[in-house]
Amino acid sequence: MPHSIQSSDADIDRESRLIVLASTSPRRKALLEQVGLIFTTAAIDIDESVHTDESSADYVVRLAQQKALAAVPDFSSQTLIIAADTTVTIDGLILAKPTDRDHAFSMWQLLAGRTHQVMTGVAVACGEEIVTCNVVTDVDFMMLNKLQMQEYWDTGEPIGKAGGYAIQGYGAAYIPRINGSYSNVVGLPLVETLALISHFKRPLER
Repeated sequence: MPHSIQSSDADIDRESRLIVLASTSPRRKALLEQVGLIFTTAAIDIDESVHTDESSADYVVRLAQQKALAAVPDFSSQTLIIAADTTVTIDGLILAKPTDRDHAFSMWQLLAGRTHQVMTGVAVACGEEIVTCNVVTDVDFMMLNKLQMQEYWDTGEPIGKAGGYAIQGYGAAYIPRINGSYSNVVGLPLVETLALISHFKRPLER
C-alpha cells in the first residue's frame, strides 16, 4: 500500500509525462479532471468473468491489473497507466452490471434496507512496475417498492452500473448514507489513486 498522499506529492509534473486512463468511463474521466490531472484515455477490453472461489477484493484488483497491463505495450515505458475496476458486494456475492430489468430488480431486492460494500481495485503501471490498492466504502441502500424500481429502471441509469445504481445520479435518492470514499462509489477513489501515482514521482524524475 502506498504512503498517504501529502500536499507536496500532489505537485506531479502532469504535462511532461503522459498519463493514460485505461478506461472510457465518463465517470472516471470526470473524477480525474476534477483534480486537474492532464491525461488521455484508452479503451481496454478484457474478460471480466469471476474466477472460481475468487473474493470480491481479489476480483477487482486482478481486473485493474489486467486492464493496466493490457495498455502498457501501446505506450512508452515512461507512461503512467491508470486502471480501475469497481464492483458491489454483499453476502460474499459480486453484483456486476445488470443484464436486464429482472436482474436489476433482484439486485435491488438483495440490497434493500441493508449495508453493502462498494470495492474498487486501482492499478497504476509504469513500464514493468505496477502498484495496486483496494478501496472499500460501506453504502446503505433504501427499501424500494416495485413502482420505485420500475421508475428507476426506466431512467436508463442502472444499465452498465455495478449493482445497478449510480450514486452520482438518480440513485442518490436511494442512498441515505455512506461510510468511506464517495469517489470510490462513483468509480475511482481519488486520494488513493493520486497516492499510487505519487509512488512513481521520484523514479520518473531520475
